[in-house]
This record gives sequence, C-alpha cells and structure tokens, in this order.
Amino acid sequence: MHYRSKAYSLFAAINIVFLTLLAAAMTFPYLNTLAIALNDGQDSMLGGITIYPREPTLDNFATIVKNAAMIKSFFISVSRVLIGTFLALVVQFFCAYAFANRNLTGRTPLLIYFMIPMFFSGGLIPTYLLYSKLGLLNHFLVYVLPGAFAFFNMIIIRTYLYTLPDSLQESARIDGASELTVLFRIIVPLCMPIVATIGLWTAVAHWNDWTTTLQFVTNPDLFVLQYKLMQLIRESDTIAALIRQAIESGETNIEQVPTTPEAIRAAQVIVTTIPIILVYPFLQKYFIKGVLIGSVKE
Repeated sequence: MHYRSKAYSLFAAINIVFLTLLAAAMTFPYLNTLAIALNDGQDSMLGGITIYPREPTLDNFATIVKNAAMIKSFFISVSRVLIGTFLALVVQFFCAYAFANRNLTGRTPLLIYFMIPMFFSGGLIPTYLLYSKLGLLNHFLVYVLPGAFAFFNMIIIRTYLYTLPDSLQESARIDGASELTVLFRIIVPLCMPIVATIGLWTAVAHWNDWTTTLQFVTNPDLFVLQYKLMQLIRESDTIAALIRQAIESGETNIEQVPTTPEAIRAAQVIVTTIPIILVYPFLQKYFIKGVLIGSVKE
C-alpha cells in the first residue's frame, strides 16, 4: 500500500486545481470564438456570448465557403500541406541521417555553409528574382520546394539520431543487414517521435502561411485558403465601415445588417484551426519518447 503524507496530498490537490484553472483559461478564448462563429452575427453585436451560441446559425461559415473559389483554395491548401510536409520530411530526414555520420567527408564545412543562410537572409527582392529565374512564380511548386529544406529542423533530427544507441545498428550489421535495411527497418521506426514533431511543425507552417501567395502568386487558381480568408477579412472591414456610415446617416438600421465582420473572423479562426486540431491527436502518441525502453540490454 502506498502511503501519501498530508503535505503530498495537499500539493497534489493544489496542482489539480491550478492545472484545471489554467486549462480553463486557455480553452475559454477558443470556445468563445467558436460560440461567436456559430451565433447570429447581429445577436453577437449585443455582447454577452460566452462558450455557447445564443442564436445558433451556420451563416457565418456559409459566408466563407459558399463560393467555388474558396473550395478550390481549400484543396490547394490541403495539397500544399500534404505534399510540402512529405517532401520536407524526406529531404530533412535523409540530410540529417547523412550529417549524423561522423565519417562524412566535409561535414563541418557543409554544416557551416548551410547554417549561414539561417542567420543572414538574402531578402525579398533577391528571393523574388531567384524564384523568377527558376520559374516558380505563379507555380504550385513555389509552395513546397523552397521549404523542403530547413536547417533548424535538420539539426533537431540529427541531434535525435545521436541519441540512438550505436549497438542497435552494429547488431543488425553483424546479422547481415544492409545499410538500407538498417535505415528503414531500425532507424526510421525509432525516429517516429521526432518525425511526427517535425511533421506537425511543417504542416502548421504550411497551413498558416499566406505571405507566399501575396509575394509570389497572382493566379487566383493558386490562391491558398488563408490568403482568401485574409482578403475576406479586409473586404469585411470595408463593408463594416460602409454599414456603420449607413447606420449613422439613417439609411439603414441594425436589423438589416447581415453577418458581421467579427462573426466572420471567428468563423475564419475555426476553419483554419480545425484541420490541425483534428490531426494532432493522431500524432500525439509519437511524442512519447518511450520506444527505446527495453530495446537494448547494455
């Protein structure tokens, strides 16, 4: 029987209360945003919305998804996330695996060469000229190729590879395993936690990015969802200003006001965060660094 002192029980109770309050403080803003997104826009203007909609409606979401261009942008964003994340993981993992080899010729000069651009960027204009020469302007590849290699992520993967015991690889080679067998049957499965972590970072970065479209894409068929939503927010701000002027001049009244910019913003936040929230539980299990426990008996 485990004995717990009163001091430990009090400490555990305080921890539970503190963490519960912290969780409530962190989830309340999102639940409030969800409630506003699901509430009638005019009713939300009256205030008092907490974590549940007072007059439920899907009009705010319908405003976002009702046109075909928005649906096309959604599939562009999803394609970018899937292809870009997969490509980035492949490139960065194999680069990290190569740099983890201490016998790699020229390893240190190459690391310094790749590290310099991380601190000194070429700037927007040289980047634009480079993409123009490479034919990436107004091309889907501009979303996935430039981000395929990230030095910071590669270093993190390489550092994780250093934590794997060399005895695992040596044992496999003694048993006759080839380099590819060691890589794909031993190294890759053991690296799933760091692969999942880097994959989640990369996917979130791809999903939230809209500046690439702003700077390098003018073809509306290649606009990502976040860029379309940014345009929608700006347009809604303009519409809101016109509505305020109409109300102040007596040309209309609040009952005739359609869905509001605040409600559209709330719906936009929900639309952009739901995919990541849905994916995270499936990756969470890989974050547990317990896959090596018991695998090696030194």
